[in-house]
Amino acid sequence: MLIVVLVVHVAVCLGLIFLILLHSGKGGGLSDMFGGGLGATAAGSTVVEKNLDRITLVAALMFTISSIALAFLMDK
Repeated sequence: MLIVVLVVHVAVCLGLIFLILLHSGKGGGLSDMFGGGLGATAAGSTVVEKNLDRITLVAALMFTISSIALAFLMDK
């Protein structure tokens, strides 16, 4: 069980790093490469950015859950 949680944790970590790098900051970020900056208006963020935010939030929750699971499994 520990190995499975560890593999999931590492995969989520790498995915979370990738997703965070895709976010556009003040300079535009890597999301401009995938069309994230095409529809940016003063009204708010684009649909791409909103979906990226949701996916990143899910990945962060998975990271939190896998971290807690690893802590409990390592305690045994």
